[in-house]
Amino acid sequence: MPQTPKFRRRPTARPDEVLDAALDLFIERGFAMTRVEDIAERAGISKGAVYLYFPNKEALIEAIVKRALVPVAENVAALAKNLSGDPAEDIVRMIQLVGGRLGDQRTAAVPRLILSEAKLFPELAAIYRREILDRGLAAGKIVLERGMQSGRFRRIDPDHAVRAVVGPLIANLILFQVFGLGSAEREAQESFLRSHVDILMNGLLREKDDE
Repeated sequence: MPQTPKFRRRPTARPDEVLDAALDLFIERGFAMTRVEDIAERAGISKGAVYLYFPNKEALIEAIVKRALVPVAENVAALAKNLSGDPAEDIVRMIQLVGGRLGDQRTAAVPRLILSEAKLFPELAAIYRREILDRGLAAGKIVLERGMQSGRFRRIDPDHAVRAVVGPLIANLILFQVFGLGSAEREAQESFLRSHVDILMNGLLREKDDE
């Protein structure tokens, strides 16, 4: 009687399984202390099988960044090419897109990992900057410059301004994941995004008519 073949995972699913295992271990142990054989064991495959997909740990972290955050950068860039006509609305859409993705805990774990490891492994920071920051900041700068050209925004340094738009999103991530300030609940994250947009668009000072 022929034996029933054992269950086999689809080869196309294995790279994602390896990346999931690598991300979990990088978060738990740090990049330096995680070995490829540890990743293989967590993923349930051989060490040699890991190397079929990723030649080294650097390739793993680059693939993790690309999988989690490159689609966000690409979507932000697409928004900059398909503007609504109101730059204020476009900036809000970008903030909601980035903030919404960072609200996902596994996605948010990637920039946290890069921040924690960048000092010892500057090549990780270089990957993150090349794949994510440079693309996202360039797209935001386009929207700000068009807003200034149209007269919707006042004249400011666009390089500084785009960092002021993005910076609070990263700060909120750090405050929650590192210091435990805030909440991962969707309502709490949406409330923060609304506050960020309000302060960005209206500032902190009260109008004289409100005094």
